[in-house]
Amino acid sequence: MSRISLIWFGAAISIAEILTGACLESLGLGRGLAVIILGHLIGFLLLVLAGIIGVKNKEGSMRSSALSFGKYGSFFFAILNIVQLVGWQGIMIFDASISAQGILNLGHTWWCLIIGILTIAWIMLGIKHRDKLNVVVMVLLLILTVILSFVIFSGVKNGELGVKSAGEVLSIGQGLELSIAMPLSWIPMIADYTYKAKKPVKATFSACLTYTLASTWMYVIGLGAAVITHETRIDQIMLKAGLGVAGLFIIVFSCVTTNFIDAFSCNQSTYALFPKDKIPQESESKSSLINNIKVNLPGIIDTIIGTAGAILFPMENITEFLYFIGSVFAPMISVQIADQFIIKHRKTDVKVDAVASIAWIIGFVMYRILMKYDFIVGYTIPNMVITILITIALRKLAEKIPSLSKKPA
Repeated sequence: MSRISLIWFGAAISIAEILTGACLESLGLGRGLAVIILGHLIGFLLLVLAGIIGVKNKEGSMRSSALSFGKYGSFFFAILNIVQLVGWQGIMIFDASISAQGILNLGHTWWCLIIGILTIAWIMLGIKHRDKLNVVVMVLLLILTVILSFVIFSGVKNGELGVKSAGEVLSIGQGLELSIAMPLSWIPMIADYTYKAKKPVKATFSACLTYTLASTWMYVIGLGAAVITHETRIDQIMLKAGLGVAGLFIIVFSCVTTNFIDAFSCNQSTYALFPKDKIPQESESKSSLINNIKVNLPGIIDTIIGTAGAILFPMENITEFLYFIGSVFAPMISVQIADQFIIKHRKTDVKVDAVASIAWIIGFVMYRILMKYDFIVGYTIPNMVITILITIALRKLAEKIPSLSKKPA
């Protein structure tokens, strides 16, 4: 497995993914598995397309959005991505601290601080040392996750299936949305890791496939735990599995490795707001503490804010957060797909592309409207199809009104 794929494997081994899978309990094992697989196949396709856009432009994800939205338009999405990343840091640290607390009672605040400090330490290691440690941690996480899966799904053989949850009953469409939402949240970040690879297209495909398979696995663990053991608290699942300290390792370091990706992408999105010659570079051959702090300062600040948020605010329910992410980034990638793969739109010098901006606004509003209806295919797919068609129509119209596409906004 390549270094980039290993990083994305770490992104998927996540408490948040397991908990989201557990939310599908009311669908049962059969329909739940079908929804998870279909949602992740859709997510895989979107991730690959987003990654290839960055590869074609030889830029990270947020800088690549300038191809469609213009320079300042890309700034808008970079800022929204930073907001998303701060939110994810808080959610991940909150979930991990609650779960860790259930195994070793140190107090919620202390666990938040421990995980936050470990995340910053991981960021500060530098490429050379971090890669070596990452291999060791990922191997251990893989072994422990296999054991956890075996313990949970041995309940099927033992006939331990029970009644469905008395909680919220999801439709297939709602379940599909939750399955798509997690891969969709990584769209603004995927190209940050792959566009500099020696074989960027291959690296993109490998990273997306690794994430998709591992994320599907995490969702299935959450679903299986909820349906088979009727337990959705990760700490209790770990204890029932007899993992104890090993379970604590999974909880803490799965959070740290995922939070590192958020921090790195926060760096990329922040530096997308600055000229290229003003961006500090991390060296693979040598690094110093001062240089590491300078390069990773946005990610460090992101982690500090996320840690404070996890301590101060309750973050148990992330479904609304996932829906917000979908409403922002599903229309964004739809406009980019239409421009880069259908229309073959060429980048112009406009600061804000009026056509792309109007298409995104319509797509955003349409997403929020479609959320009120229960479609069997969910609302992300209909929203994306509509947004792509609107983008194509507006581009055709703009050809007849040159001022829309040529005059700087």
